[in-house]
Amino acid sequence: MLLTPTDQDSLLRGLGEMPDVLEATCAGLSPAEARIGEAVGLSPVEQCWHLADLEREGYGVRIRRLLAEDEPALPDFDGTRIATERDYKSLSLEDGLRAFRQARAENIAALLGLSDADWERRGTQEGVGRIGLCDVPAMMAEHDAAHREEIEAWAALYRNR
Repeated sequence: MLLTPTDQDSLLRGLGEMPDVLEATCAGLSPAEARIGEAVGLSPVEQCWHLADLEREGYGVRIRRLLAEDEPALPDFDGTRIATERDYKSLSLEDGLRAFRQARAENIAALLGLSDADWERRGTQEGVGRIGLCDVPAMMAEHDAAHREEIEAWAALYRNR
């Protein structure tokens, strides 16, 4: 469903805030603290890398392909498999934050100023079904909301212990 320009701007602005939310939660964490998290799901370092990889290899690919191809078949992003293969806990928190911030900024830049015809471009996403480019920012926002809840739960449990 196409949003009004005002609603599109509001949605994109909200998406732009997620790197700041993540960075604020991670500020001042030691490398050991950044790897704690099993009781609430992902640790901060895992959150950063999951979001960065999904942003680049999930949302970024979907945006580019929906703009460039007619009716592309879009693969699912298997975050669990990728997290295991890449061993997120062994990676740098700062690098993950930086990668997410950059990938999110690139995706928002790609979405800014699209024509109505661009927003209506369609494809089929594995495991989801038919989607339009106009659906991608809402999917991103929904995913961000779930991760904000996880990040808040992590902070409530582990911050200042």
